[in-house]
Amino acid sequence: MEQDIHSDGFNQMERMLLFAFLEESSGCEFKEQLPSLRSQGIVYPLQDILYCDGDGELQTDGNRSGHFQNGEQVFDPEVNEEIVRTIAAQLAEIGDQLDKEIKAKVVNDLVQHFLNENLSREEITRCLSQAVEVLARAIPSDLEREKAMLVLAMVLTKKVANKVPFLLQRVFSTTVNYISQHFHGYVARMLRE
Repeated sequence: MEQDIHSDGFNQMERMLLFAFLEESSGCEFKEQLPSLRSQGIVYPLQDILYCDGDGELQTDGNRSGHFQNGEQVFDPEVNEEIVRTIAAQLAEIGDQLDKEIKAKVVNDLVQHFLNENLSREEITRCLSQAVEVLARAIPSDLEREKAMLVLAMVLTKKVANKVPFLLQRVFSTTVNYISQHFHGYVARMLRE
C-alpha cells in the first residue's frame, strides 16, 4: 500500500473534502472501509489536525513551520467540518448525476492502472488526469469546468474503489494528490465562500 500522503496539514482540505464526498455519495459500496482511512492516519477530523496561525506558522508541538503552496496557506483554520460536509454533499449530488455518464471502459482502464504496481504515483496521477479530461469534454457546458473536473475525479475514485475495494487507500491518495495539484486554489476558495 502506498503511503503518499501524511496528515501533517498539507492537502488536508482535499483529503477531508474527498472523504466527506465518499461518505455522502450514493452507490458507494465500500463505506464500511472508509474509517480505515482515519485509522491509518490518512484523514483526521478537522478539529484534530494541525492549523496555521495568523503568521502562517503551523501550530503543532512548536517544531514545524507552516506549509505554503504557490504562496497560499495550505490549510485555512476558518474552514470547519460542517462547511466541508455541506460542500461535499453538494458535490456528491452533482457526482450522482455525472456517474451515469461514465462508461465502464474508462473505469476498467483506471482499475488496471491502479493494479499495476510498476506504475509510479505520477504515472497513475497522469492516467487519472487524462480520464478526467476526456470525461470533462462530454459534460454539459452549464457546469463550471473546474467543478466538473473536481467532481469527475471524485466519482472516478468511488467507481474504482467500488470495483476493487482493496485499492481504496491508493486511489484515495492519488486523487488527493491530483486535486491538490490541479484544484487546490479552487477548493480553498470554495471552502471559504
